[in-house]
Amino acid sequence: MATEEELFASVDALLEEEPQLPSPAERARLREAAGITQARLAAALKTSTQSVKNWENGRSEPKPPRLEAYQRLLKGWAAKYPAPGASTAAPAPAVAPQPEVSATVAGPAAAGPATAAPVEAPPAQAARTAPARPASRPATSPSRPAAKRTAKPVDDPRFPHGPLAVLDGDGSAYGVDGIVLDCPAATVPELVEWTLRESGLGAAKLNRHGKDSDPLIVLTASAAVRLGLPERLEGHEQRRSLRLPEDHPVVRQVAKAKWRLTQRGFGPWARIYRTAQGTQRQCVQLAVLSWDALDERSWPGVAEMEPADVARVLGVYAQRVITPRGSTAVSGLELMTALRPPTRAVQDRATGNWVPGHNPGSLGTEPMDPAPPEATPEHPVVVNSGWTGGFLDEEAYQWVRDVDLLTDEECTLPYAVGLDLNTAFLAAANRLVVGLSAPDHFHAPAFNPKIPGSWLVDLSPIEPDPRLPSPFTPSGERPTGPAWYQTHTVAYAQELGHDVHPIEAYLRRETGAYLDPWHDRLRSAYVDTLADLGVTKDLSDTEFLAAMERHKDVDPALTAVLAAVKATVKGGVGKLRERPQGRRYKEGERWPALQRPTWRPDIRAAVISRARVNMHRKLRNMAAMTGLYPLAVLSDCAVYPSPGDSPLDFLPYAASGKPQPGGFRLGPTPGLAKLEGVRSMLWAVGLMEQGLNPARHIKGGDAVLDEGE
Repeated sequence: MATEEELFASVDALLEEEPQLPSPAERARLREAAGITQARLAAALKTSTQSVKNWENGRSEPKPPRLEAYQRLLKGWAAKYPAPGASTAAPAPAVAPQPEVSATVAGPAAAGPATAAPVEAPPAQAARTAPARPASRPATSPSRPAAKRTAKPVDDPRFPHGPLAVLDGDGSAYGVDGIVLDCPAATVPELVEWTLRESGLGAAKLNRHGKDSDPLIVLTASAAVRLGLPERLEGHEQRRSLRLPEDHPVVRQVAKAKWRLTQRGFGPWARIYRTAQGTQRQCVQLAVLSWDALDERSWPGVAEMEPADVARVLGVYAQRVITPRGSTAVSGLELMTALRPPTRAVQDRATGNWVPGHNPGSLGTEPMDPAPPEATPEHPVVVNSGWTGGFLDEEAYQWVRDVDLLTDEECTLPYAVGLDLNTAFLAAANRLVVGLSAPDHFHAPAFNPKIPGSWLVDLSPIEPDPRLPSPFTPSGERPTGPAWYQTHTVAYAQELGHDVHPIEAYLRRETGAYLDPWHDRLRSAYVDTLADLGVTKDLSDTEFLAAMERHKDVDPALTAVLAAVKATVKGGVGKLRERPQGRRYKEGERWPALQRPTWRPDIRAAVISRARVNMHRKLRNMAAMTGLYPLAVLSDCAVYPSPGDSPLDFLPYAASGKPQPGGFRLGPTPGLAKLEGVRSMLWAVGLMEQGLNPARHIKGGDAVLDEGE
């Protein structure tokens, strides 16, 4: 930090003297009267342009030594440029700082959660010294194509600085829309207090029955060291299990200040809280970049970005999805609860008081044990009951066609083309009816495709086409006898014309489309982010393929947001059946994830079953319309032999040029397809002969293949 003498020397170049601090509006008037820009003033005071803007709209006040230097400058300007009628008017009272979040008022320079405009925030080195930005910016720039923008949400005056900030080692906290705040905190408890009392950070609840999002502070490596944390968190355990020891000085500081840590402790993602006072939560989420808080697979390149760009990426994600609360998987799961809160306020008939009551359509507040076939082998309901009746095996496809079933005509085609369905699990969640109550056990029930649950059925008599995977197993192999299936799998067998007779079932009487708001929000996030990257719904198939080929080069920040959205979908579905972690776990013990109402393996099975059935239906329709059969399928990717190096060379189109319904169709929305990769047919056959799956590797360019995969 600059010394008082250095600051005085800087402002003396503009003026001399020593004043009282006038009102925020008068500060702005004096600066403009002197012909000094906010950027020039910020440079003289060795602070950021955003800090000057905050001083001039009353959101914050300068602190020593800048306070004295700013006072000196303003008093001199006041002498040179008196306000009109100043000789008769009473002096304007000084405006006190507004430390409480609820007392702040949003304005043009302090936008709420990031929208399309913040997507064009300046890079980190420019954000602190650039000229003041206009209230609105053009929707396009030379490097980014025009795109349809999402409507800007109404700003919440309680959170004028958005949902999060990235703190650097010099005390600069980079927020959304180019905001830079001065954070004086030197310890973690001071940082928590500043975040809750002064920062103006946070986000409004996503559902009227829910809770506001806790503010997120992301720490760079230098910020972590400044606060007394190690730059790296070393250990031999899995990354998700790493945390500071309980006797670490920072952990002791937190406890001494009467703050608490969750059971996860102080790790890459740490929640620091006190018991809520009434409806006012007291909780701050911290993420440490140098401790790998942002996994490279979900947030490609983000950990290496400048702080302002990290804030931009996370801000767009927070506005379109949710303020990050951990990994993308954790955020995906918490988004479900944020959109379908377990409780709502209801009036007690006896007392007339408003009390928490069940929110219809939610999963409630209490965890629910699954039916034995829906559980995992180590689950207490299995171990304690001695269950030996088998389990649901509703997983995504991993299938390769028998190489001996390739025809000579297929082998002479030059190319293998991979088609990937956009966020297939998300498309499967659309209008998906799932069980909300505990399972009931039935013997020899009549099958009803409208009732979600698990059915013991023998589908082995059904003769599959060997050129297609079986729709009933993830391996694509024909079932060998009775097995447990989710409702959608059995319903598809019925759709194919087979008479099904369940032997046994676990069904749920209370049902609902629990994932609908989750689907809708993530779908919008995916489509809007692709649109910002130039991939819009109005493109022709040829234009779509060209736009997809270059979309990752348009804007690395938005490319990272898109990857995070996709990871949120898959991770959120996976978290519905989180397995036990750690070497100390013993079979039959309850693990922490089982305490969540969202530990619902039956809902996960419903999503995956529907996604696999949707894939098989497309494969079957493609065979009927084109005579083409896949070489391999991996989850949402199918590889086809092709006469050309483009999907346009084999996808079915009507005489009018429109895509034929029922098969694979190109497009940017969930459930439609995009090009995954193109290789030679010789390459694909070579992998198949080794027992490897071409769909796993077709995107990998010339990467060396793992022979043991």
